[in-house]
Amino acid sequence: MKYRKLSHGEEQISIIGMGASVIGEQPDKKIIEMVQFALDAGINYFDLAGGHASIFPAYGRALEGRRKEAMLQVHFGANYVTGEYGWTTNLSTVKKSIDWQLKNLRTDYIDFGFIHCLDEETDLITYERNGVLRFIMDLKAQGVVKHIGLSTHAPELANRVLDKNILDMLMFSINPMYDYGQGDFAIGSDGERQKLYGRCEKEGVGISVMKPFNAGQLLDAKKSPFHQALTTAQCIQYALDKPGVLTVLGGPGNVKQLKEILSYLDASEEERDYSIISTLTPDESVGKCVYCKHCHPCPAGLDIGLINKYYDLALLGDTLAKEHYLTLEKTASDCIACGHCNKRCPFKVLQMEQMEEIRKYFGK
Repeated sequence: MKYRKLSHGEEQISIIGMGASVIGEQPDKKIIEMVQFALDAGINYFDLAGGHASIFPAYGRALEGRRKEAMLQVHFGANYVTGEYGWTTNLSTVKKSIDWQLKNLRTDYIDFGFIHCLDEETDLITYERNGVLRFIMDLKAQGVVKHIGLSTHAPELANRVLDKNILDMLMFSINPMYDYGQGDFAIGSDGERQKLYGRCEKEGVGISVMKPFNAGQLLDAKKSPFHQALTTAQCIQYALDKPGVLTVLGGPGNVKQLKEILSYLDASEEERDYSIISTLTPDESVGKCVYCKHCHPCPAGLDIGLINKYYDLALLGDTLAKEHYLTLEKTASDCIACGHCNKRCPFKVLQMEQMEEIRKYFGK
């Protein structure tokens, strides 16, 4: 397993996490088996916005004696008091649900307390007016909540909450379908979404990725808008290449599916290559580097994807991006203009010209 550091803390988060959307369909014994299998595999980040209340007592038993090995993403607004999932912005109900979740998880603290599933400005207004946001912030001040996060599908809403300077993590839906305007949760243009990822990295807000496979649609040629199935490795790599992303949360229903997700760790660069998505790239995205590294290896040894990423972040005002760029062993000034990258780029980026532009920008 590989890990990425949370900027607003010291936590090292596994690049593959685990969601709980369908795991609750399994009996308790199977849920416990999955959680412990995940821990043994090095997964340490778990989202608990599950579709079933049964996951909480099962997680509590699975984490007994191992609580410090897991970081739990708990949602303020996901209501399980009735025994099934519900959504609420009522403060009294939220408090009861959080108490119930903590009791069943057999813990007295929350690693990541999330503002749950806000997609509309009216949701945020209600969340604030009812005192739920203040409740989360009070729990953080008390040490019950270590970090505050937001779960949303909407870039505009995410930016509004980022403006409050309270977030440490953003749970956002990232996959090539959504980024290129396909699917029910494809909210915001490709440009808006990419700017959001860049802003998160600039401000040190980590991203935990939900819906990386779009409920399996991307893995099925008959359902995918690409008319060709992507693999789990391709989808995971696509998400991990986005600025700000720390962990990708699949929602396996059993150990077999979890093993398939974990197979990403042993996949080759060729198996992770997702350049097939270029067949769906809209006009507005043609000519923009998505850091897929399909142009690699560079004959001159340049990390073209990383150079482009640092350039894009620097344009957004990230001063650290410039520092990172200047410490690279090979920079844009080392480009030999061989044309290898231009010929290989599935997104039709003129990388030779791009390297010259980047060289002039950074002066190196």
